[in-house]
Amino acid sequence: MSHKVLIVDDAAFMRMMIKDILEKNNFEVVGEAQDGNEAVEKYQELQPDLVTLDITMPEKDGITALKEIKENDPNAKIIMCSAMGQQAMVIEAIQTGAKDFIVKPFQGDRVIEAINKTLDL
Repeated sequence: MSHKVLIVDDAAFMRMMIKDILEKNNFEVVGEAQDGNEAVEKYQELQPDLVTLDITMPEKDGITALKEIKENDPNAKIIMCSAMGQQAMVIEAIQTGAKDFIVKPFQGDRVIEAINKTLDL
């Protein structure tokens, strides 16, 4: 059975990159969101096994979305995505309940390693 993943990033190109990495490794991308509001809605609607969540987005940032998703589902498995130089935000995200983080630009091996670790595969 393939695991269902929700990809959240305000940049369509970044979503496409992650989707490509996931699909090549037999994960099912069940949805995409471009901001934190959409992330929270789609999480409730789709109930994915895992979420990749960008930290910096318009409307509602990834950390706020992370907090809301975790309030609704304390068992949510979320991996944060960040650009270089966002260490303080990454630390806050981990303290808030994110399972791991991956740095942009994405390295396919690192993305899969983080996902496998988070899903206990």
